[in-house]
Amino acid sequence: MLAIQNLTLHYGHSQILHDISLTAKPGAVTCLMGTNGVGKTSLLKAISGTHPRSGGTMQLDGADVSANTPAHARARAGVGYVPQGRDIFPLMTVRENLQTGYACIPKADWTIPDEVFDLFPILKDFLNRRGGDLSGGQQQQLAIARAMIAQPKLLLLDEPTEGIQPNIIKQIGEVIRYLRSKGDMAIILVEQFFDFAYELGDHFVALERGRVIHDAPKARTAREDLLAKVSV
Repeated sequence: MLAIQNLTLHYGHSQILHDISLTAKPGAVTCLMGTNGVGKTSLLKAISGTHPRSGGTMQLDGADVSANTPAHARARAGVGYVPQGRDIFPLMTVRENLQTGYACIPKADWTIPDEVFDLFPILKDFLNRRGGDLSGGQQQQLAIARAMIAQPKLLLLDEPTEGIQPNIIKQIGEVIRYLRSKGDMAIILVEQFFDFAYELGDHFVALERGRVIHDAPKARTAREDLLAKVSV
């Protein structure tokens, strides 16, 4: 679904990512791991188009989306992005936040699928509540649900458990498993909660100082070895 070759990224004169290559396959969770500041969020921004890459190539479902493809075009091509901090619209209702996902799909598909409420039943009860009035866990559920509205081929999740209560973390894990089981979506998960990531992950990519230091499936990724690579 996603294939990246030799991707680089700069902020001004500072190079953050160095020749990153990775693939993410449908029906699998690819965990992107490492300590704070190694470039995980920057890589998701490069994939989503919210920050321009400096070099390298990127293909989504066989189509080249490397050069000058803006974020909204990538969203329409099938990239769903749930950023760190969630970025829901605080003054808009839950319903209105979900409906912002309509911008990425044909008008004939402008509906909130029952699947969203099956996975996140609290959102159905809070459709008319403002996003800013939700708890952190409820906002995270809303952010993931909003990304699902656009029917992504590739779902990017940046720290979905950050600041979330344990029962919501468990629910988010179940949602990720369900989406993986459908087999038509590739998922890239950035996560500091090691046990959560290791339990869910099918493939692990670890970064250090903007470079890949580990890239292997779970069968070839020993838990303790990976933990040592991504710990301070």
